[in-house]
Amino acid sequence: QVQLVESGGGLVQAGGSLRLSCAASGRSFGSYAMGWFRQAPGKEREFVAAITWSGRGTSLADSVKGRFTISRDNAKSTVYLQMNSLKPEDTAVYYCARSASPYTVEAVTEQEYEHWGQGTQVTVSS
Repeated sequence: QVQLVESGGGLVQAGGSLRLSCAASGRSFGSYAMGWFRQAPGKEREFVAAITWSGRGTSLADSVKGRFTISRDNAKSTVYLQMNSLKPEDTAVYYCARSASPYTVEAVTEQEYEHWGQGTQVTVSS
């Protein structure tokens, strides 16, 4: 059974930083790509960042490039999202997800993910 638990969300002023963590239970964490998505009120869930199973490759949405960084620690079964220079438009519930297939090189669509966390709220005030 795979469980993903996000933490680190909260309220921050524009220009500030937050670091989200996603701790995974279950076996073979290091064999799967991991991703972060977000959903703002009244909007569709959107891709934010992804990291390959090895951690050697990352993908970022254009809206967060230069501000967000995704990383992982396979020994701790944890993936991180470092968010800097936050903007009010970054306000959303952030979800982490694990890819459906092992050894996925790039997974930027929801359909490529099978397991999802419960989400953590990030609110950026202006």
